[in-house]
Amino acid sequence: MDNDVLLTIGRTKTIALIAHDQKKPLLIEWCKQNKELLEKHNLCGTGTTARMISDKTGLNVMGYNSGPLGGDQQIGAKVVEGKIDLIIFFSDPLTPQPHDPDVKALMRIAQVYDIPIAVNKATADFLITSKFMVKDYNHTVIDFNHNIEERSKAL
Repeated sequence: MDNDVLLTIGRTKTIALIAHDQKKPLLIEWCKQNKELLEKHNLCGTGTTARMISDKTGLNVMGYNSGPLGGDQQIGAKVVEGKIDLIIFFSDPLTPQPHDPDVKALMRIAQVYDIPIAVNKATADFLITSKFMVKDYNHTVIDFNHNIEERSKAL
């Protein structure tokens, strides 16, 4: 479309790793199983999860704040800046989360910016084994600057 811009997710990706408390052991085990591939990419995550993955797998994971203290929003901001290419978020749908609005906002922003997001192990397995994990991936998103210009003219 005329109001879209082509973006490229490069061969080396920045991957955000996030997990709710009950899912942290599962994400750590998943990271151990996929360590050889993950260490070829740039990894980040919310505070406690990032620390636990680093400690238990030896992977270098840059940590943001913990989720309830704004880490989900920090990662969302990095998506908007074009600095996160993929999100692996093992969420716990059966336990109420005090920061649930932040989680929903992160999922929404991943959709808006057409960023792959896995919310469970099966989806993460599919993403990590995709042919696009080892090559560039082109995708289009709305040209937000053009959208702002058009909206400001209309108001």
